[in-house]
Amino acid sequence: MNKIEIEAKTLKEAEEIAQEKFKTSIDNIKLKVIKEKKGILGIGASTVYEATLDINLAFEGKKYLEGIFTQLEIEVSTEFRQKSDGMSINYHIQSDDNAIIIGSGGRTLSALQTLLRSHINKISLSPIRVFLDIGGYKANKKKQLEILATKTAKEVAITGIEAKLDPMNSYERRIIHTKLADWRDVYTESIGEDENRQVVIKPKSK
Repeated sequence: MNKIEIEAKTLKEAEEIAQEKFKTSIDNIKLKVIKEKKGILGIGASTVYEATLDINLAFEGKKYLEGIFTQLEIEVSTEFRQKSDGMSINYHIQSDDNAIIIGSGGRTLSALQTLLRSHINKISLSPIRVFLDIGGYKANKKKQLEILATKTAKEVAITGIEAKLDPMNSYERRIIHTKLADWRDVYTESIGEDENRQVVIKPKSK
């Protein structure tokens, strides 16, 4: 849970500060008195509070996603899994409209993940890693890219000729780089700009 210390002259002031820090209503915040400072002759007296975000970030993200799809009139089933340290949340969506939600080349899925990550991190004081998959799209894509990386790397190692893969987004390029990071005969580089950025697999000098 996220906690901060707040020093304020009144409870109302402490509540206002806490709401501003956590970017949520006081209903989602607990305040506990830690220390009272009396000041001099009663002047400058203040109270130190411990403010705790009393909200389930993973469930809040689920509600946010379902709110988006309700507005779009798309029925979805949403599941999430949060790591024990609370710093990473994985969401999985299933729907009869998976293709629409994923979008061309996974662009809609990527945009949804960005929105979801932004929403959760506006509430949390600590950075939270957020991942979103729909109908196993990313899992299948990862498997396909790893197969492509392995096949191409073997060809490069045998022929000694570098190979350029088709342009990919940063997530897809990272899969290629990670898969081939420990290969002895080849290495990878990214070239190009924006949507034309692509991975090049090159032979290592012997």
